[in-house]
Amino acid sequence: MGRELDTACELAAAAGAIVAEAFGQRKEVRLKSPVDLVTQTDREAQELILSGIAKAFPDHAIVAEEGAPSPRVAGPCWYVDPIDGTTNFVHDLPHCSVSIAFFDDGEPRAAAVYDPCKDEMFAAEKGAGATMNRSPIRVSSSLRLGESLLVTGFPYDRRDRVEFYLAYFKAFLLSARDLRRFGSAALDLCYVAASRFDGFWEWGLHPWDTAAGWLIVEEAGGRVSDFDGAPFDPWLPRVLATNGRIHEEILALLATLPADPESVSVRRGPFV
Repeated sequence: MGRELDTACELAAAAGAIVAEAFGQRKEVRLKSPVDLVTQTDREAQELILSGIAKAFPDHAIVAEEGAPSPRVAGPCWYVDPIDGTTNFVHDLPHCSVSIAFFDDGEPRAAAVYDPCKDEMFAAEKGAGATMNRSPIRVSSSLRLGESLLVTGFPYDRRDRVEFYLAYFKAFLLSARDLRRFGSAALDLCYVAASRFDGFWEWGLHPWDTAAGWLIVEEAGGRVSDFDGAPFDPWLPRVLATNGRIHEEILALLATLPADPESVSVRRGPFV
C-alpha cells in the first residue's frame, strides 16, 4: 500500500475505535436540521483524523463534513466523514462508518471506509483493486435489474420533496428484486463493491459521503456515474453505482423519472 492509503486506513481504524466506544453511551446531540444530527463523537473522531492528516501531509487540503464549507481543490486533498450514518449511531443501531479519501488533480487515489460495528475495513488504491479486511472484493455478476438487490437513501430535504423521492423509490420497487435503506451511503457503496448489493442510487449527497466509496466501487470492477450516465462528480447531488452490468438498464429507468425536484408537488407531513 502507498503512504496515503496506509494513512487513510490507520486513521479510519483509530476514529472507528472512538465511535465503537461511544455505542451504548449517552450522546450529546446537536441538530443541524430536524433530521441532520451531529454528536460530540463526530467532532472527536474528525479531530483525530484531521490532526493525523495534518501531521503526515501538512501541505494537503482537507474537506470534512463537520467543518466550514470548502471549495473544490485541484491539488492534493482529503475528504473526511467522521461518522457516516450518524442517525444510526445516535440510536445505537450498529451500522455506520468512517470514510476517508485522498484525491489529487480532482481524481480519487486512495480510500478507506471502516465499519467499527462489524470490524470491516474497505479500502482501495487507484489501479490496485479493492479489498475488505485485505481480501480482494469484486462486484456482483447480476445481469438484470429484475434480479438485483438495490440500496438507496433519502436526502435531508426529504420532508419538503417527499413525493419526488418516492417516485424514484416506487419505480425501483417495481423494477428490482428488492430494495434496502440502511442509512450510510459510504457503506452502501462499499456493499456494491463487495457484491452485497447490485446497485445504489441517491440524491443530495456531498463529496465526503461518496469520495471514498466511488474509488472502492470502481476498483472492484463496478461503475459510478451521474443519473444521465455522465462521469460522476462528487460535488453534484446525484450518484448511481452498480456492478456495471445493470448500469444501462438503470439509466434507462432513470430517464423516465422527473429530473427536477421542483417539478413534483410537495406534500409535507405533520412534522415539528
